Amino acid sequence: MINLEEIKEQEIDLDKVYDYAEFPDKISGRCDNCNSSYFKSSVKCGVFLRECRDCSMKKSI
Repeated sequence: MINLEEIKEQEIDLDKVYDYAEFPDKISGRCDNCNSSYFKSSVKCGVFLRECRDCSMKKSI
């Protein structure tokens, strides 16, 4: 299992969907990768997915 300190040291994989419970925002409401606050959201099968519109980093909320 990867902890939060390890993900800070390694580069963020934009193809992976991160779980918000395991990897909360470094700055609330901002993308961890590019610091943007512009997201698009979707719900599928009861899972809320938030995707950054600038860099495409995804988190399931």
